[in-house]
Amino acid sequence: MNIPKGKLIPVGGAEDKGTDLEQGFIQRNNLNFFEAGILRRIVNETKFQNDSRIEVITTASMIPIEVGENYLDAFAKLSCNNVHTLNIRNREEAQNPEYIARIRNADAVMISGGNQMRLTATFGGTEIYDILRSRYNNEEGFLIAGTSAGAMAMSNTMIYEGNAANAHLKGAVKVTTGLAFMRDVIFDSHFDKRGRFGRLAQAVASNPSCIGIGLGEDTGLLITDGNYMEAIGSGMIVIIDGHNIRHSNIADLADGSPISIENLIVHFLAKGNKYILSERKYLAMHESEYAKTEVE
Repeated sequence: MNIPKGKLIPVGGAEDKGTDLEQGFIQRNNLNFFEAGILRRIVNETKFQNDSRIEVITTASMIPIEVGENYLDAFAKLSCNNVHTLNIRNREEAQNPEYIARIRNADAVMISGGNQMRLTATFGGTEIYDILRSRYNNEEGFLIAGTSAGAMAMSNTMIYEGNAANAHLKGAVKVTTGLAFMRDVIFDSHFDKRGRFGRLAQAVASNPSCIGIGLGEDTGLLITDGNYMEAIGSGMIVIIDGHNIRHSNIADLADGSPISIENLIVHFLAKGNKYILSERKYLAMHESEYAKTEVE
């Protein structure tokens, strides 16, 4: 198995992302970029830090211009001025030689929130997608970050629909194939704020070989070697492990029936906690690391 040389940073998003698919409206008055701490970590993890060329892909958003400007402003406040936006709206635009060249030359790519199906439908099978996967797998230091929908699309198994209120009912949570930068995981975003434990649990029960990763708002994971995960940001990450499920009725139910699951293993990660995917192992911070976090 090849070990990816690049880095991934999936981020859980926040209420002020500019789109709210579940509510069906666009929030235009609250687009302040919320992830200053995480954004700084993203910059620090890039190859040339403040001098890195960063491309922000706003394809998932319904208001890409406003979201793109928000990112540009946020990066500028961190003294990062080699940042550009790619507002690719369809598969034809994804074939644009200029856009392809920009992805080839970027040191890092940031994928905005919105609708994750826009990402898979627009980029799946394209040269841009092939370049992103190849660079992530083969290029030391290349970084792909994604927030909200941009994070959820990173895995091979991707949730694309599922209202939290009905997540206990079979069939309420729908999954499809994502961009597959990582396999054997399922990312969910806005996790605690939007009450998404039930929908991620159902997704894991249906795909127990996958580890469910619920990303809280203003919270993310730094993933290296496609395996080692470190929690970053101010919130919480929930790990749901279904490998040891003893009972699940999900295979025998009709759609719309309540599901039952026994023996899900759950971990809660805060800033600095780590998780090793291949070993399904949680690592708490050393006492000295706790002290360091309190000073920061």
